[in-house]
Amino acid sequence: MGNLRFTKNHEWLRVDGDKAYIGISDYAQHAMGDVVFVELPELDASFKQDDNIATIESVKAVSDVYSPVSGKVVEINEELEDEPAAINEDPYGKGWIFAIELEDASQADSLMSESDYEEFIKK
Repeated sequence: MGNLRFTKNHEWLRVDGDKAYIGISDYAQHAMGDVVFVELPELDASFKQDDNIATIESVKAVSDVYSPVSGKVVEINEELEDEPAAINEDPYGKGWIFAIELEDASQADSLMSESDYEEFIKK
């Protein structure tokens, strides 16, 4: 996984230069079951940290995805429109949901490290 950061809502974030890729954790996709639909955010839409930015529908439930950082959506994973199960198959790779141009890179530092997140989900 490498340099991922996590939220208490089970989103992950990977910073790449001045943008960050965001998806849901392996733990979250397991809890949701088979993903059948993803409502992606609009390109160029701006969001604040913790705003509801996307929706994931699984066989069990509909779940909101919250933005772990503030910024503008600069990429969306359009492949999820045809293959939403990529979130189940590879949540940290081809299952990414969107990328955001960071408004304040220090917000990423406030998120949990992988080891902190592992401890968090054990509770």
